[in-house]
Amino acid sequence: MELDDGAVNDLVSLGLSRYEARVYLALVRRESYTAAEAARAADVPRQRVYDVLDALVRRRLAVLRPGRVAAFSAVAPELALARLMAVQRESLERLSAASTALATALLPVWSDGRTHTDPLDYIEVLRDPRAIAERFDSIQEQAARELLSFCKPPFVAPPANDEGIRTVRRLRRAGGTARAVYTHDALGDAEVLENVRRFAAAGEESRFAPSLPLKLIVADASLVLCDMPDPVAGTHATTALYIEHPALAGCLRLAFLSVWEQARTAPTPGDDRADGRPNTRP
Repeated sequence: MELDDGAVNDLVSLGLSRYEARVYLALVRRESYTAAEAARAADVPRQRVYDVLDALVRRRLAVLRPGRVAAFSAVAPELALARLMAVQRESLERLSAASTALATALLPVWSDGRTHTDPLDYIEVLRDPRAIAERFDSIQEQAARELLSFCKPPFVAPPANDEGIRTVRRLRRAGGTARAVYTHDALGDAEVLENVRRFAAAGEESRFAPSLPLKLIVADASLVLCDMPDPVAGTHATTALYIEHPALAGCLRLAFLSVWEQARTAPTPGDDRADGRPNTRP
């Protein structure tokens, strides 16, 4: 019997990769399968099925039955689905907490930018796309130890962000860190996927989350660039804030790390994953 594509897609939406979903659905059809049998039943490459089965066992969705030839059995569907839902709820709660923390940290800065025509020396309010792009390049150039990014559409920088590639390489050579969390929105865009892989090849660590509260860059826990829709200038306008303030940058760094801990690692080129969708840079 062929696997139900609808069931596969539903399991993917609950956090499984497509291969994991197909193997789990194969396992529920019989008391147990060897790895080779599971690969055939799920139509999953033999060289991939071992990693997939290990992942299902770690997620407590399958049970390993040792023997002369190891076999695997599915955990009862009601228990397996309850465990997947619990993970999703925890992830959403952490994202909600991170979003609340970011909003709390940015509200006084945003309010000050709305009420002052001459912002404080450590805050720049930018509305011109060219100025935003220049500040984006500037904060990358200034990063000496760490560069953290939330990346989500719409994107104002070109996909081929060569300055960003050079920054990542420079940071890694100096023993620094470059990390980015991307949203899932850009799945299927080959140009975007290639861009994410270029950054990974340069040394950037990337993960993926269903949603992000805003676009954000934090450099060396002291410099911040973030942007958001401008309710004053118009629906499609964007206001960016460039802030040199270690206390605020440190707070936003902690918020980034909270999201990072819950985000999923980047899929490898051979991983047929429908929910780990990479995105381009801000």
